Amino acid sequence: MWKKNDLLRHASAFVTLSDKQAEMFIQYMDLLLEWNKKMNLTTITQPEQILAKHFVDSLSLFRFITTDKPYRIVDAGTGAGFPGVPLAIAAPHFGVTLMDSLGKRLKFLDEVAYRLGLTNTNRVHARMEDAGRNARYREAFDIAVARGVARMSVLSEYCLPLVKPGGYFYALKGDNAAEETQSAHEIIKILGGHATRVEPIIIEDEYSGEPLRHTIVTIQKIMPTPESYPRRGKVIERHISK
Repeated sequence: MWKKNDLLRHASAFVTLSDKQAEMFIQYMDLLLEWNKKMNLTTITQPEQILAKHFVDSLSLFRFITTDKPYRIVDAGTGAGFPGVPLAIAAPHFGVTLMDSLGKRLKFLDEVAYRLGLTNTNRVHARMEDAGRNARYREAFDIAVARGVARMSVLSEYCLPLVKPGGYFYALKGDNAAEETQSAHEIIKILGGHATRVEPIIIEDEYSGEPLRHTIVTIQKIMPTPESYPRRGKVIERHISK
């Protein structure tokens, strides 16, 4: 079982946490494991894996996101709150919207926000393609983040409409991120974006003995998204599969 100092040490590669913030992460883990017994939130249930694969993995976004501005951030398809909740804990002046299509997950995140005292988050029950067409959320955020298995072409169409011109979309992806990003070049351009960076991230994992590897794709929003986007989910998948 990892301790508070383990989180502080591993997170320090990306961001500095206080003792209080580290304690909030421990409380978050306890809630995750408790709720996971009654609903499917995560397949990662070993505390050491939660530390590396959920917490530090999410905090690696601070390699690219500075902590000196009160960014409005949307975590699209947040699931159990990754990476949005770790960002909100580490940067209390961020305003983080946790968006998901499954109401049960949002009930869990309501409890997390209440128990941790996270006043800088709000939860939104919405499908991504609907949120991108809603005037309340469309091009309303400085930053969108997503950590999911969907291809870059799909993630981009869901996330870029939420980002204001001049903002950024950061996608946490696997080893094939560069290939996916290249394949999505045309739709990213149509959506008003420009892929500026595809960078591998290595997170030390002293418990397993093997480092965790992932890739963060940076897309800058340089133009407004055309009104016809995002398309409906089935339409997106149909066009992507061709």
